[in-house]
Amino acid sequence: MIEVKTLTPEALERAKARMREVPLTRETVFRGQLLHVVQDTVRLPSGRTGSRELVLHQGAACIVPEFDDGRLLLEVQWRHPVGRVMVEFPAGKLDAGENPLVCAQRELKEETGFWARSWHTLGYLNQAIGFCDEVIHIFHANGLVAGEAAPDEDELLELYAANPEEIEQMIRDNVITDTKTVTAYCRWKLLRKAHPAL
Repeated sequence: MIEVKTLTPEALERAKARMREVPLTRETVFRGQLLHVVQDTVRLPSGRTGSRELVLHQGAACIVPEFDDGRLLLEVQWRHPVGRVMVEFPAGKLDAGENPLVCAQRELKEETGFWARSWHTLGYLNQAIGFCDEVIHIFHANGLVAGEAAPDEDELLELYAANPEEIEQMIRDNVITDTKTVTAYCRWKLLRKAHPAL
């Protein structure tokens, strides 16, 4: 029978020590404009070696932009990998060495034309832990001020505003399925309960 333990900070630290895989070698399989695929050889906790294929990603920032009336700003755009239009929060890839907050501010302005008077960090998420090291930093932006957008030349997106109840209904109805948007919304809502100033 499998033992179910209580997850304490100490238990988690012991698990980390027991389960760590030690990288031994790395070989590039593919390098494109967006993706860098590698194959690692690792030493397993058992002492044997194993192979791990993964995608290296320089990270991204996602923004939960809030209007003064409490509605949140959403983007709708076509996403080729899933073959459909997606509803999501503004986000974008970090430039090499870029501070995540700087990236978030740049992406919000470029994609939507809005800039924000106030920014708060909401933590981060690991989006595809089975095969990718991408970290997405999440920010809340409020005090929005409209300006001119400057999207990429072939970037076609539309902007919408929705209140929290509408967003929750879209998540329930599988209208919003993007993991960064669902996670960012949940972190914003949870942290807002603990810190009403957010």
